[in-house]
Amino acid sequence: MAVEEEGLRVFQSVKIKIGEAKNIPPYPGPNKMRDCYCTVNLDQEEVFRTKMIEKSLCPFYGEDFYCEIPRNFRHLSFYIFDRDVFRRDSSIGKVAVKKEDLQKYHGKDTWFQLQPVSADSEVQGKVHLELRLSEVITDSGVVCHKLATRVLECQGLPIVNGQCDPYAAVSLLGPSRSEAKKTKVKRKTNNPQFDEVFYFEITRPLSYTKRQFDVEEEDVDKLALRVDLWNASNLKFGDEFLGGVRVPLKVLGQAGVHDAWYFLQPRENGNKSVKADELGSLRLNIVYTEDHVFPSERYSPLTDLLLQSAQVEPVSASAAHILGEVCREKQEAAVPLVRLFLHYGKIVPFVSAIAHAEINRTQDPNTIFRGNSLTSKCIDETMKLAGMHYLQVTLKPIIDEICTEHKSCEIDPVKLKESENLETNRENLRQYVDRIFNVITTSGVRCPTVMCDIFFSLRESAASRFQVDQDVRYTAVSSFIFLRFFAPAILSPNLFQLRPHHPDPCTSRTLTLISKTIQTLGSLAKSKSANFKESYMAAFYDYFNEQKYADAVKNFLDLISSSGRWDQKSIETPIMLKEGFMIKRAQGRNRFGMKNFKKRWFRLTNHEFTYHKTKGNSKGEGALCRIPIENILAVERLEEESFKMKNMFQVIQPERALYIQANNCVEARDWIDILTKVSQCNRKRLSKYHPSAYLNGHWLCCKQSIDSAPGCTPCTGGLPANIQLDIDGDRETERIYSLFSTYMSKLVKMQEACGSKSVYDGPEQEEYSTFVIDDPQETYKTLKQIVSAVQTLEQQHAQYKRDKFRKTKYGSQEHPIGDKSFQCYIRQQSESSTYSI
Repeated sequence: MAVEEEGLRVFQSVKIKIGEAKNIPPYPGPNKMRDCYCTVNLDQEEVFRTKMIEKSLCPFYGEDFYCEIPRNFRHLSFYIFDRDVFRRDSSIGKVAVKKEDLQKYHGKDTWFQLQPVSADSEVQGKVHLELRLSEVITDSGVVCHKLATRVLECQGLPIVNGQCDPYAAVSLLGPSRSEAKKTKVKRKTNNPQFDEVFYFEITRPLSYTKRQFDVEEEDVDKLALRVDLWNASNLKFGDEFLGGVRVPLKVLGQAGVHDAWYFLQPRENGNKSVKADELGSLRLNIVYTEDHVFPSERYSPLTDLLLQSAQVEPVSASAAHILGEVCREKQEAAVPLVRLFLHYGKIVPFVSAIAHAEINRTQDPNTIFRGNSLTSKCIDETMKLAGMHYLQVTLKPIIDEICTEHKSCEIDPVKLKESENLETNRENLRQYVDRIFNVITTSGVRCPTVMCDIFFSLRESAASRFQVDQDVRYTAVSSFIFLRFFAPAILSPNLFQLRPHHPDPCTSRTLTLISKTIQTLGSLAKSKSANFKESYMAAFYDYFNEQKYADAVKNFLDLISSSGRWDQKSIETPIMLKEGFMIKRAQGRNRFGMKNFKKRWFRLTNHEFTYHKTKGNSKGEGALCRIPIENILAVERLEEESFKMKNMFQVIQPERALYIQANNCVEARDWIDILTKVSQCNRKRLSKYHPSAYLNGHWLCCKQSIDSAPGCTPCTGGLPANIQLDIDGDRETERIYSLFSTYMSKLVKMQEACGSKSVYDGPEQEEYSTFVIDDPQETYKTLKQIVSAVQTLEQQHAQYKRDKFRKTKYGSQEHPIGDKSFQCYIRQQSESSTYSI
């Protein structure tokens, strides 16, 4: 979800590796160990939770999390929680990284010290204030100044224990004054509208004369206004602090008026200092990305240059191949390239071209596609994007079963526990391998067309290059489909969306043994047992040393790499697309039924959207409600004011709308996106909808009284129906531009290498030897076009930054005043007053 800024779209995303924690303080009691989990929060909104690691003071999580960020935020926070024997959760410590500081840690493994969690430091949101200083003469003739403080509204206050009943406390601070006044409490909202005015008297110093019209500077400098937001609590512990702001009265300036938004801040004593390692530390790798995407026409020169890559002779002189040459890691280049070519339907010719060139450079058929080349990385990325749902329908059921059953499959005699039987474990493992092998080798009909077309190209190029080797047409394909697709998915199912978390150590070991065996079965190597370093694996593999396994692999590889295949593949088996707990409002199918909110387990397949009372009976049985995909007319957000609840959306059906609350903003966006995509081609989709609910006999948005009245707001739309390939071409080109810009020095070095090769026919200089340059003249020509396109975009980005800086108004709703922006506001006001004079 992009934020629009002056005709430019801004996308935010974050990719996090949660490694491990260490030196967590021991539990106060005889059992020192703790059961800990870690959460990821946007400000205070939890968007991800790791699995629980039991009985450890140095828990290893090893989990990855990626999300598109659908809203603005101030902090990316990580909390470590402990669950006690009574199943109560308490926070141990946190790591909070300011948004502006995320680039400091970009892509680096970093140990962060855990900081204490206290109510005084857990703040978010902003407040709108208006201050006005006026001169008044009292009845006694004394001249004084009064400060009128208007508290207008707040936005985005934190929700405490499921509620937010805020009020504001306003006080004037100075050497000898501390007056406090309170607004009314606003119930059940974290966006309260106060609009209350408070007056504070500021008496003139004795030196005051009528000729002096302004408040003396030294007097005002000593005064400040304090506004604290509180949650009115019914608990005996008192009201909870939500955040505050301190405004020095010097901001009033000569005009005596100040109107601005402020970010709420923690209390000055909120973050108590702790000694290093007192609460432990957490290892994280954070990659935060902000893409500023211009309109399409700005990218046309670079996009056209990239999309021509498959037709360039030789392909090593193409723009896409050059990107792979200059990037530090081939993966950096492969991700945006694959997404761009998939978006424009040109991935097969591009991958075929670079694969053909790599095969022709390969001397030994046994080393084909063994390195981390641009070709192998591009095919990996294509399989991840196009094959995700293929994995879901093929592997997910059996992987779920393995993770649930917890059968012991350890076959290493050294690691065997006393209570385990080696033969029983071998039989358990053999059955799992057999079942996974069978579901893979019978799944050829489900393999996505784009993967089959690429495999056909690989097979033909390899067979043509190594005509003597009869097996190369198989190994060229199996090195991807088995070695880089199925085997990694079995080994780490959480990375392929087959499981929500990394498996426990016992299950992880089972999956490792299965993955090794499947990888070897798919490799069609001449000597299978020689592939294993461990003798126990070689002995176990004897179970599968039969010709039927090799025949099954070859038949499968023949099917997925044959030409003349059908264009469409209808998958009759329902594919599970997304599932999870959410809260739904009763739909009112019973006229006199209670329209209350209940927690339910939701499940979306390519056939239907259902919800169930519990997670356990969601395997197609016991559904409380079934909505066929063809009955979904629209999926849209529901305005918060409808039920005073955040993160709500509606699934609109012919007779009624189902109102649902997701757990957080990221989850709400994900559900809306995938429900919209899966129902995008429905013939009766609505063009307009009601953004608010129908309550008390009328629609809250347009006030119409008829519940069947047509919508009043245009539906959001334009999403592609292809679920797994929802790609923004301009965003990918912007990312490619960023890479070229980052590695501009290497582009210049490559130009020098082309010149050196053209005029000097001797041994290659060492500094140029890393580049693949088959045709120096053609490569130099492409490099010149790349540099020109990149420089043009750099100028446009620089102009955008200048314009944005000039138009940024500190203190506005979009740019509230915070710690670092207060001086910018003062400077901006000073420049403004100077200019007006």
